[in-house]
Amino acid sequence: QVQLVESGGGLVQAGGSLRLSCAASGSIFSINTMGWYRQVPGKQREFVARITSGGSTNYSDSVKGRFTISRDNAKNTVYLQMNSLKPEDTAVYYCTASKYGRAYWGQGTQVTVSS
Repeated sequence: QVQLVESGGGLVQAGGSLRLSCAASGSIFSINTMGWYRQVPGKQREFVARITSGGSTNYSDSVKGRFTISRDNAKNTVYLQMNSLKPEDTAVYYCTASKYGRAYWGQGTQVTVSS
């Protein structure tokens, strides 16, 4: 089992920045891809960014150029630096990790961007 705990969410004004963290614990050996998704009430969870164990990254078009995902394998932690935040970035952000084809999820952290 893999446990994921997110932190760093909060309330910020439009144009501001936040950094989310996600710490993995438990059976962390062989975790491959880690990433972030987000969800607003009434909508499907959507992909934000991912990073492989080798450091390759992918971003959704809506955050490309504003968000940066990074990973500290020694600390088993993945980060999401969010800059130039917009009200439409408001959502619950979930950390995810994949291992042997199985996806693990954190409990989510709320990000609210005021206009």
